[in-house]
Amino acid sequence: MVTHIWDVTGDTNKEETMEHLKEAAALLQDGSIVAFPTETVYGLGADARNTAAVESVFAAKGRPSDNPLIVHVASRAQLDGFTEPVNELSSRLMDTFWPGPLTLILPLKPNSLSEKVSAGLTTVGVRMPDHPVALELIAAADCPVAAPSANRSGRPSPTTASHVREDLMGRIAGIVDGGPTGVGVESTVVEAHDDGTVTILRPGGITAEQLAEVASEVRLDPGLSVDSVKTDASSPAPRSPGMKYTHYAPKGELRVVQGAPGAVAAYVNGALSAAAARGERTAVLAFSEHLHLYRADAVYSLGSLERLAEGAHRLYAALRSCDEIGASVLYAEACPRDGLGDAIMNRLLKAAGHQIIHVAE
Repeated sequence: MVTHIWDVTGDTNKEETMEHLKEAAALLQDGSIVAFPTETVYGLGADARNTAAVESVFAAKGRPSDNPLIVHVASRAQLDGFTEPVNELSSRLMDTFWPGPLTLILPLKPNSLSEKVSAGLTTVGVRMPDHPVALELIAAADCPVAAPSANRSGRPSPTTASHVREDLMGRIAGIVDGGPTGVGVESTVVEAHDDGTVTILRPGGITAEQLAEVASEVRLDPGLSVDSVKTDASSPAPRSPGMKYTHYAPKGELRVVQGAPGAVAAYVNGALSAAAARGERTAVLAFSEHLHLYRADAVYSLGSLERLAEGAHRLYAALRSCDEIGASVLYAEACPRDGLGDAIMNRLLKAAGHQIIHVAE
C-alpha cells in the first residue's frame, strides 16, 4: 500500500494546507485510514460508522478487537448523531475541558456507529482534540472519527510523524504531518455519574486535581491498581482503552524502580553493571535532577520532577530512543503520582508489564 504524507506544519488557514487536509478527509470518507496529529499523540483515524474502515485500523495496528476505540469530534453538534442525551456533569466537563485531552464515556445510540468501535458495549468514549489540524480534518471529513494511537499495538505511542512512519508506513493510506505533539500522553478517560462524581478509567492529560474543580468527587477505577490488572484475552472487554492490555512497551525489558534517589541509583547501577558484563546494551529513563547518578549506555532525561509535564511530553520518544540504540535492559525512575505524575506512572507501568521494584534506603 502506498502511504501518502502531507506536511501541514504551517498555518491551517493556508490554501495549500487546507488542500492537503481535504485530500486526507476524502480518504477517510472513502473508507481508508489516515494518521493525524492531536495535542496528545498521533491518532489513526477511520470513519466510526464504517465497519470495514474500523476493521482496517485494528488490522494495521495489530490491536485486539475487544479493545474499544475513542471517537473524535470537531463540534458538540456531532454528538447528536451517535450519543444519547448526556447528564449534567458530562456537559459541564465538556464546557470546561473541550477541546482538550479529556475523553468522556457516553451512552451510545443503537446502530449509530460500527459495533467494532465500542467492542459491543452500550457506551462509547468521545473527545474533541485541542489541535487545529485534527479539528480541521474531522470537520472536513464530516464524520465521527474513531482514532486510537497511530502505532503498532503495544509499542510506545507516536508523538511525531516519523514515529508513525516507523510503525505504519505501507500499512495505512496516509499520514498528516503536523509536527510534534504537545501533551505527549493520551487523554484522560472518565465516566461522569449522575450524582456529580467522576471515575477515572485512564489517567492522562487532564489531572484528577483539575477534574475535582468541576466534580463533587474524583476517584480512580479499581482496575487501575496493579493488583487488579488483567491482561488475558478471556477477561471482559475493557470500558476504556488502556485498561486491559500491555501498552507502550519498548523492545527491551523495562523495569520501574521506586525509592529514595540514592538507593534507586545504587540498585540500578548494580543491575546495569551485571547486564553490561553479560554484553547487554543498557538504558535509563531518569529525571534531570538525578541524571548524573547513572552509568548506562544511554541515559534519557524525562525533564524535571518540578515540571512533570516535561516527563509526559518526553516519555514515548525516550522509549523509542531505547529501541533505536538496541537497549535490551532498561530501568526507569518512578515519580510522584501528583498531577501528571499519575499518567506518567500509568504509562511506565504498562510499558514495564507492571514490573516495579521498591528499594529501601
